[in-house]
Amino acid sequence: AALREMCKAKKGGGKQLLKAKYGDEKEMLIKGSWYQVENFVKRHPGGRILNFYRGKDATQAYREFHQRSERADRLLKSLKSRPADKGDAVIDNDKLVADFVELRAQLEKEGFFKPDYVHVFFRFAEIVFMHVLGLYLVFNGWYLTGLSILGVAEGRCGWLMHEGGHNSLTGNITIDHALQVITYGLGCGMSAAWWRNQHNKHHAMPQKLEHDVDLNTLPLVLFHLDAASHQKAPASKWWLRMQAMLFPNLICSMVAMFWQLYLHPRHALRTKHYSELLSMGARWAFIFGYMPTVFGFWPTLLGALLSNGVGATYIFVNFAVSHTHLPVVKADEDVSWVVYAARHTMNVKPGPFKWVDWWMSYLNFQIEHHLFPSMPQFRHPIVSKRVQKLFAKHGIPYLQTSYTEAMRITFNNLDHVGHAFYG
Repeated sequence: AALREMCKAKKGGGKQLLKAKYGDEKEMLIKGSWYQVENFVKRHPGGRILNFYRGKDATQAYREFHQRSERADRLLKSLKSRPADKGDAVIDNDKLVADFVELRAQLEKEGFFKPDYVHVFFRFAEIVFMHVLGLYLVFNGWYLTGLSILGVAEGRCGWLMHEGGHNSLTGNITIDHALQVITYGLGCGMSAAWWRNQHNKHHAMPQKLEHDVDLNTLPLVLFHLDAASHQKAPASKWWLRMQAMLFPNLICSMVAMFWQLYLHPRHALRTKHYSELLSMGARWAFIFGYMPTVFGFWPTLLGALLSNGVGATYIFVNFAVSHTHLPVVKADEDVSWVVYAARHTMNVKPGPFKWVDWWMSYLNFQIEHHLFPSMPQFRHPIVSKRVQKLFAKHGIPYLQTSYTEAMRITFNNLDHVGHAFYG
């Protein structure tokens, strides 16, 4: 019911991001000042995401992406700027955003953004234990069970490195990025720097056409008809028509292998992230250097494909339930940081004994995660009640559903889009 209400809801409470008064897209508004960014875009360490906010108010995005970065503050101060006028900022015109900023300040004051080192220790201990258990079972003949556990462990490395990429593990950017490189490289065979570059674009403007890279999924899969216009469709019609059946295991595995064997090592090499290459190389050296000496090459390859498929399906399918079936934002349309989180993400209820919280590593609270991406994820369930009150005050539906219903909606959407694309 909440999903239907959201899809029919008007865009009230979602003021457009304010354009520069004189249409000057050489500037960007951050914390009360317009900064000259035209010549900084190519030098921006985070890539060309700055182009998303040229001539707009980027205050909320800057705060969430750079809360713990003194370097970002220094770079910002080095740019030419001018004071903003009253009424320039979104917070001056949108009561919802103003109330959100007040809530965020309260949460920060209460310590919700501080890391918990005990929690981090147990998260890492868990994935080490799962790898040890999985390998023990494989070496003792319990092949399918062991490989399945190793696959889930790979997926959980993906959940864990996600926190490192958001700097919400230890709160120290250098340490968190190092932990992400190790976890993502060894655990998944992928590049942390590539992930940060792409994932920040997703967080900046989720479900926005030509901005959110998570919508650029063709020719393998299509989640929304409007996202197909600037992408190459597969040559065969049956592929998309069958995508709901092919997505788990086959499509997820193909995406993972393309990332692991080409896209991520290529990015790490081109950007000179040699620590990532070392981490990824160590993973493949163990799998295809050592394991064949015990089991032979072909059994090792088959086992690696199976385990990798389990891990890819586990994490990609669970990520898909939070966004892929929700409305998109047109390329020339802008909404506020809060409305992006409210209308274009969705929560999954914790379930009995809060098993979904563990299974999805608290990313079932996607609304809170998109509002506060630098907050340690295990605190999202706690702050969710206060977010619900904020939304209720402004008449915004708080989208959440059960895990089984979220899966049903996601795969029904895949089936519908796959058949509707070719008419």
